[in-house]
Amino acid sequence: MAWISLVLAGLFEMFGVAMISRLHEKRNWQSLALLVIGFGASFVLLSYAMETIPMGTAYAVWTGIGASGGAILGMLFYGESKDWKRIVFIAMILGAAIGLKLVSSS
Repeated sequence: MAWISLVLAGLFEMFGVAMISRLHEKRNWQSLALLVIGFGASFVLLSYAMETIPMGTAYAVWTGIGASGGAILGMLFYGESKDWKRIVFIAMILGAAIGLKLVSSS
């Protein structure tokens, strides 16, 4: 259950990052509320996951999901470069997160 919580925490971090972009486009209370909800849920789920998963592993996986997910969202919805080199490095981040899961004792 901790790993599911950790993945969900990473997905909520991605959502929070997307809401930062939305807040820059639309300065309204809904965008701000969604940003707070996204990051709030992310931190709560990360905290829950860290009760079982070692802090270093949990934080690295959470950050990897958020960073690579944010880059993918930028490519899909904000016109950022889809250069193959970016995609290779995103895959490396995701591969490292998966590797941490595989070698983790939790």
